[in-house]
Amino acid sequence: MGQSIHLTAADGTPFAAYVAQPPTPLFAKPRGAVVVLQEIFGVNAHIRAVADGYAQEGYWVIAPSTFARVKPGVELGYTPEDIGVGFGLKAAVEALPAPGVLQDIQTAVDHALQASAGRVAVLGYCWGGLLTWRSACELQRISAAVPYYGGGMTEPGEAERMPRCPVLAHFGDRDPYISNDSVAAFAASHAKHGVQVQVYSANHGFNCDQRASHDAAAAALARERTLAFLAQHIG
Repeated sequence: MGQSIHLTAADGTPFAAYVAQPPTPLFAKPRGAVVVLQEIFGVNAHIRAVADGYAQEGYWVIAPSTFARVKPGVELGYTPEDIGVGFGLKAAVEALPAPGVLQDIQTAVDHALQASAGRVAVLGYCWGGLLTWRSACELQRISAAVPYYGGGMTEPGEAERMPRCPVLAHFGDRDPYISNDSVAAFAASHAKHGVQVQVYSANHGFNCDQRASHDAAAAALARERTLAFLAQHIG
């Protein structure tokens, strides 16, 4: 259903992205666009499936490689070895001088705006959830953001950022990486800033059906809420 394309960031850095488009003639034109931000495992089969799923709902979807600045073509599984590799690549990207990978995400947002002729939302998982939160606070021309269990986004420094668009944040109450206290504090501090927080009886990574932590009920409810949120804010 999808295809790989190549984009070039404002500083001249090339990166790959996976694009999925809504089926025709069911959708004469996209309802809007969604930028899907990967976990620490790259734009792998799961992220492509997520992109395809939102395309089936009528959205023009792009999933940029956010590892491209340190290593292109990354596609990992979920073994302990893969997790170690993914954490190392994430650390390398996080160590880049500002704006780092945010300029690649802005390029993807701008491309999505042009390709879809509609409003754009950013949606991401795990590290991609953190990048989604940063995008909502730092980037331009984003109409909505949906971070799933964004590691670090509820901690000091990140939590103090202010979003420029409506945000729907999903967390699991059994997440070993994100404390319930930090989620509660985050929700309270941003209640007046257009941020909705939903907490599920689930573990980290509950949306991914390729991980042992997958929770089908939580994933289905989060997706239902996400689709309603997207329909409200981007069409």
